[in-house]
Amino acid sequence: MSVHTLTVGSLAPRRGAVRRLLAKDSVARRIDWVLMVAALALSGLGTVLIYSATRNRTDITGGDPEFFLVRQIVNVAIGLALAVLIMWLGHHRLRSAVPVVYVLSLAAMALVFTPLGTEINGQRAWLSIGGYTLQPGEFAKVAIVLGMAMILADQVDAGDREYPGTRAILQALALAGAPLCVVVVDDMGMAMVLSFIVLGILLASGTPLRWSLGLMLAGVVGAVLVWALGVLDEYQLDRFGAFVNPSLDPSGVGYNTNQARIAIGSGGLYGKGLFHGTQTTGQFVPEQHTDFIFTVAGEELGFVGAGGIILLIALVLWRALRIARGSSDLYSTIIAAGIVAWLSFQCFENIGMALGIMPVAGIPLPFLSYGGTAMFATWIAIGLLQSIRLKRSLSA
Repeated sequence: MSVHTLTVGSLAPRRGAVRRLLAKDSVARRIDWVLMVAALALSGLGTVLIYSATRNRTDITGGDPEFFLVRQIVNVAIGLALAVLIMWLGHHRLRSAVPVVYVLSLAAMALVFTPLGTEINGQRAWLSIGGYTLQPGEFAKVAIVLGMAMILADQVDAGDREYPGTRAILQALALAGAPLCVVVVDDMGMAMVLSFIVLGILLASGTPLRWSLGLMLAGVVGAVLVWALGVLDEYQLDRFGAFVNPSLDPSGVGYNTNQARIAIGSGGLYGKGLFHGTQTTGQFVPEQHTDFIFTVAGEELGFVGAGGIILLIALVLWRALRIARGSSDLYSTIIAAGIVAWLSFQCFENIGMALGIMPVAGIPLPFLSYGGTAMFATWIAIGLLQSIRLKRSLSA
C-alpha cells in the first residue's frame, strides 16, 4: 500500500508538468511544429551532404575529414539558439531595436571595403575576423525585412490609414536602397535576393501595384545601364554568358554548370548512395559544399532524394505563407511575407543554377549550404515566423 501511494505521489508532479506542456495556451502547443521539423530536417540533411562533399577534400580540411561536419553542426546549433532567442523576445519587442539592427548591418557591410574585407571567388562580400569569415549581407536581409515592415505598417497598424502612404513607401525604399547600393557592384547574387525581398514586401503591404511595376521597370533599366557602363566585372559578365550558352567555354566559365548538371543527371532515380557519388568523391564540382550542395543530393540521393528536399523546402514556404495570412497585424504580415520572398527566391536561384536554368550567382541554398552567417540569418527568419505564430495563437 505504501509502495502504491509513493508511486502515485511521485507521478503527480510529472502529470502536472505534462498538463502544463499540453495546455492550449502553452508555447509547446502554439509552435508550428511542421515548420520547425521541416527546417530541422533540411539542416540535418545539409550537414550530412556537406560531410559527403568535404570528407575527401584534404586541400580545404587540412587532413581532418570531419572539419566541416563539426563546424556545420555548431552553425546549426547556434542558428537554432538564435531562433529560440527571437521567439522568446518576440518580433514586436524587437520593433524598437530595428533602427539599431539596421545601422549595425549597414556598417558591417561597409567594412568589407576596408582591410577587414576578404575577397572570395571574385566577390568582396566577406569580413575576416579572428580567423572566421562573416558575410554581413546575410544580416542585411533580416534588417531590410524588419525595417521595411516597421515603416510600412506604422500608420496602418495605428489605424490612421488603410494602406501605406507615399511618404512611408519612399522611406522604406530608401532604407532598402542603401544596402543594395553597397552590394550591387561586388555581389550581384545578394543584390538579386534583396531586390526580390523588397518586391515581395511591397506586394504584401498593400501598396498600389504601380509601385511594384515601377520598381521592376527601374530594375530593368538599372541592369541595362550597369551592363552598358561596364560596371560589372569580367567574371560576372562571363557567368551570364555561360548561362546563355553553357557550351561557350566548357572548361572555363561554363565548367561549374556543366559539371553540376552531370553530377545531378548521373544520380538517376534513386542515386548512387550516400558517400558513393563518383562526381562528388572525384571533386569535379567546384564549391560543392556551399553554392552547389544540391548536386550532392542529386548524385547520391537521386531524383527521389533531391525531390524530397524540394518538398521540404516547399513545406517550409507553405507554413510561412500560412503564418503570413493568419497574422494579426500588418507588421507581422510584412515580416512573414518578406521571409517567404527571401527564402523562395534564394532556393529557386540556387537549385536553378545547379540545374543550369539560372545564372551562377554565388547564392547558398538555405538550411543546406555550408556557412555560419547564412545559417544564422535563416534560423533568425524561422524564429521570426514562430514568434508571429505564437502571438497569433495567443490572441486567437
